[in-house]
Amino acid sequence: MRIGGIVLCGGRSSRMGRPKAWLPFGGELMLQRVVRVLREVVEPVVAVAAPGQDVPPLPADVEVVRDEVEGRGPLQGLAAGLAALQGKADAAYLSSCDVPFLTPGFVRRMVGLLGGASIAVPKVGDYHHPLAAVYRVSVLPVVRDLLAADRLRPVFLFDAVPTRVVGPDELADVDPHFRSLRNLNTPEDYEAALRELAAG
Repeated sequence: MRIGGIVLCGGRSSRMGRPKAWLPFGGELMLQRVVRVLREVVEPVVAVAAPGQDVPPLPADVEVVRDEVEGRGPLQGLAAGLAALQGKADAAYLSSCDVPFLTPGFVRRMVGLLGGASIAVPKVGDYHHPLAAVYRVSVLPVVRDLLAADRLRPVFLFDAVPTRVVGPDELADVDPHFRSLRNLNTPEDYEAALRELAAG
């Protein structure tokens, strides 16, 4: 099975106060870091940006595509990413651009748990994590139907196609503190992550 990657960077970053994709982290920018980690495991990788959004420099083989409509959340970005991967991959790991502690081992585990399902999504701490999940490209028509109906919550997609919910016990050995799921929403989140990086 061919596995690609999709990184969403088109969010408004309103709580952060500046574009998350451009936040410096460990000698690179946040979007560059997440793309680099994904490329260790999957290919091709697609970045999905908002219409007209400036995106940091990325490797030449990383395609940048645009949301058809701005501000409609992750399902809109997933649709753009899956459309770009048609014919190039059978499934894709979907990530946001603000998960600096994402590890290749976590991505590999999620890909390995897809099995015969259409989606594999982690559920940790009573929450599904749709931006750390694996989606078959074949779910694209269902995603488009949900968008057309203004049903924008990812859980509607999980209800519509065979979805494998991955529990914490299936992930703890590759990421004991589930840091791969930790996204940065505020300046305080970012400063805390920088301190952790500095502390090793």
